[in-house]
Amino acid sequence: MGTDIFIHPAAGFLILALLVPFVPTSLWKNKALRGALAIIPPLVAIYSIFSVEPGLYGNLHYLDQTLTFGRVDKLSIVFGQVFAVISFIGCIYGMHVEDRGHYVCASLYVAGGFGCVFAGDLLAVFLFWELMSIGSTFLIWQARTKESVNAGFRYFLYHTVGGLFLLAGLLLKYKATGGFAFDGVNPAEAHLYDWLILAGFCVNAAVVPLHAWLPDAYPRASVAGAVYMCAFTTKTAVYVLCRGFAGWEVLAIAGTVMAIYGVLFACIENNARRILSYHIVSQVGYMVAGIGIGTAMTLNGAVAHAYAHILYKGLLFMGTGAILYSVGTAKLDELGGLATKLPWVMVWYMVAALSISGMPLFNGFISKTMTIAGAAEHHRTFLALGMEIAAVGTFISVGIKLPYFAFWGRKKEFTGEVKPLPVNMYVGMAICGLLCIAQGVYPDMLYRYLPMEVEHAFVPWTMDKVINSGLLLGFSGLAFYLTRYIITPHKALNLDFDWFYRLIGKVTMKVFCWPSAKVDDIWTEVYRTVGLRALIGMGDGTSWFDKKGIDTVVDGSAYTVRNLGRLGAKVQTANLQDYLALAAVLGLGIFALVWYFG
Repeated sequence: MGTDIFIHPAAGFLILALLVPFVPTSLWKNKALRGALAIIPPLVAIYSIFSVEPGLYGNLHYLDQTLTFGRVDKLSIVFGQVFAVISFIGCIYGMHVEDRGHYVCASLYVAGGFGCVFAGDLLAVFLFWELMSIGSTFLIWQARTKESVNAGFRYFLYHTVGGLFLLAGLLLKYKATGGFAFDGVNPAEAHLYDWLILAGFCVNAAVVPLHAWLPDAYPRASVAGAVYMCAFTTKTAVYVLCRGFAGWEVLAIAGTVMAIYGVLFACIENNARRILSYHIVSQVGYMVAGIGIGTAMTLNGAVAHAYAHILYKGLLFMGTGAILYSVGTAKLDELGGLATKLPWVMVWYMVAALSISGMPLFNGFISKTMTIAGAAEHHRTFLALGMEIAAVGTFISVGIKLPYFAFWGRKKEFTGEVKPLPVNMYVGMAICGLLCIAQGVYPDMLYRYLPMEVEHAFVPWTMDKVINSGLLLGFSGLAFYLTRYIITPHKALNLDFDWFYRLIGKVTMKVFCWPSAKVDDIWTEVYRTVGLRALIGMGDGTSWFDKKGIDTVVDGSAYTVRNLGRLGAKVQTANLQDYLALAAVLGLGIFALVWYFG
């Protein structure tokens, strides 16, 4: 039953972030109490989103502006639902983590995502956008390795640039319109500020070639932190693109390029979490393409795929994170034979792998096919074909290659040390896996919340779609068998566009460092030839003054006092007659002086 009271889902996470540093250590080390405290905000968010009625909530009037923090409609509700669900699952999965920083950073990050989804204007979006950037950067640093620190700085640099594009667009929009309205933009009537805002959103959506931060940073995040990161940044970008830029042709093309580009690099990767990171680029490509095509079906397909993707991608990162936690590496060339050591990890990973591959009975099948079918119905044949090709690469890399080399890999059994997994990690994976299956079997669990009204309901369970999916997966299996020796994991790190960005960074550093170094060299030489001699001369002068001036005065005073002391000592004879005689002499002397000068 709906309610007119809206408890903003971000509020609980912000409160948690403020409370965590002040919880006494003795209480914080209690896993049950720590978990109970951390799980309250996701539960409150789930209740709030599933019970609230559509409307506008939380208006704040400040400096002649009205900021709306609670725009609740079908689009924000469906994204808010899946954000609340994955935050609940991520909380359970990471319940064993004792580091307070993890809870603070994750809470701020999740709060930023919720804030963007329910923001009613672009200024509110920008505030939570930056909060999300800060929280995710610190979440990367929570891995506390040299690689994560460097990746975090690069990540923050990318998102700072994206934020500056967004800010520039907001300021120009305000100058032109006098407000920060966040509504759909007709591409035929777009202005410069609209393109700048779009560029800022595209950075977070990891649109090629602005994507290099994602495969660089996500694999280096902490095991529990990566579950949050794969869900919020890119999907928040999908939400704002869907809200403001539906029907932009540039997004339709860019999304299809993303879908193909991501799987190509995933197929040649060695690190399991980098494979999944490239597949975020690919899968978000389906969503961006659906938004760009702009029909009701493709928009629903983009939203449905975002929902499904958050669940199965979260489960994929949970599975590979469990491997990393247990054996200490996620590199496929160092794995193999884990099927007998981590059987339940293998089971839940395969649920997610079949989901992302679009296998019938799993949620990827009911979402991905909607976008592709919508593109075909809109006569965008090349876009639909590109997404089908990407689906082949998805099953090859995530559905076959990764599990084969991780859990089997021509080894009967993994010979290294296998660390036991906490029970809460298995519980988190099980909840996420069961949801992936439930949505695949009962599509209406997801379809009932889709925001766009369509002329005819999309039905995934038809003979042609099932056969098409089976043929596609079968062809993918055959392609893997034929190329199994070509795509064998190797140790090299593939930088793709990141190579150019790092080159730009190095060149920039040299451009600034070379003149600075030359100025420093000149100054060093001047100091050596002029400054050092001047200092030596000043030292000689102060030394002479010390000897001739200060020492003469101080030492002369000391000698005088010493002589007076010796004279005084001689005068002290302890004889009364001597003292009387001395007093008489002094008295006569004083009398003589007074008489003479008087």
